[in-house]
Order: sequence, then structure tokens, then C-alpha cells
Amino acid sequence: MFYGFNSSYFIFALPALLLALVAQAWVRSAYRKYSRIANGAGITGVDAARRMMADVGTQLHIEGARGTLSDHYDPRSNTLHLSPGVAQQPSIASLAIVAHELGHAQQDSQAFALLKLRSGLVPMVKLTSWLGPILFLAGIFLGIYDLAWVGVILFAGATVFSLITLPVELDASRRGLAMLKRNNLLTSDEERRGARTVLTAAALTYVAALVQSVSTLFYYGSMLNGSSRRRR
Repeated sequence: MFYGFNSSYFIFALPALLLALVAQAWVRSAYRKYSRIANGAGITGVDAARRMMADVGTQLHIEGARGTLSDHYDPRSNTLHLSPGVAQQPSIASLAIVAHELGHAQQDSQAFALLKLRSGLVPMVKLTSWLGPILFLAGIFLGIYDLAWVGVILFAGATVFSLITLPVELDASRRGLAMLKRNNLLTSDEERRGARTVLTAAALTYVAALVQSVSTLFYYGSMLNGSSRRRR
């Protein structure tokens, strides 16, 4: 062991890392493929958002977002942020991504409990996600194992956040697909299959994030249990 690190880390981390790499590769591949295929309705992401906005239950602001796959809904300002590739292109991928973000807007409009819980946890997680590992490593290095356990408990907040995030994201995709169907924006089997592929690939990234967080938490616990046994 060296400053709290040992080779058993790879037993916990490697499968989660591989899953994260696969998830990122899949989502980018799915986006590239279906961003090149025009949707049957011939409408851009912005036009699709305006057409489906009535399903959300509230009026949204639509603004640009820099980069690729940077689309998101901001509940603080009731704003839908769309990247250029989604906002301006009449593709299947644009429909899927816009629908997913509108799913979040609908969750917000309907006071979806898990979304409210996740939003409430954000300030805490911003603190504990970096403070937890610092206290853990400091406790291991100094031999103050109670301090290390405090670090583990704090880091567990990030794991809980990932656990809550997954069903929130899956529900947003379910709502989004329902909106596309109600508004007749998926006009063929290929479009329906493409939209589901894009959203499923995106969902896998949240699964990977949860697996990574859980595996790190187990690694911390395993290290501390081993250190405690060596003290006796």
C-alpha cells in the first residue's frame, strides 16, 4: 500500500471504468449515426421543442448551449439549453435529445418527487464529492481511521445522488418518447428505433456513473476494514 492505494483498487475500479468507456463510446456513436439521418417531420430541435412545449405544462425559454451533447434543462430559469447540432438540425437524434430534456421540464412542472430530491441534494453533493475522498486519504495517511470513515460517509452522498439520478433520467426519457408519439413526430419504425437507441445509450452513462460510485465506495470500505484488522 502507498498513501492509501493498493492493487485491489483495480478489482473494484476496472469493471466500472470499462463500463464508463463503453457507455461514452456508445452514446457518441449513436448520436453521430442518428444526427446524420433526417427525421420524417423535417423539423429542427428548436421547432420540435416548440411543438411539444404544450405537453410540458409551462412555457419555456429556449437558449443555445456551447459544444456537443451539452443540452440540458435548467429548472432555476425554466430554460431549455440546446447545442447547435440539436437546435439547428432536423435529425432523429435532435428529436430524441429535445424530448428527453422536455421530459425533465415536465418533471419539474409536475413537481416530480425524485427530481425535487435530486435538485435539493446538489449543493451537498458538490461539497461531499471532493471533501469525502480528501478526508478518507488524510485519515489513512495519518492513521486516523475515524476520520477516514467520515470521508467514506461523506462520499456515500455522491453514491446516493447517482442512485437517485438514474430513475430520474429513465423517467425523463419515458416522458420524452411519449411526447414524440403524441405529437406524431416519430413517423417510421426506423425513427422510433433510432430515438430509443440514442436515449438508451445516454441512460447507460448514468448506469456507469452509479457503478463507478458504488465500486469506489466499496473500495474505500474494503481498505478501511483491512487497515482496522491490521491494527488489532
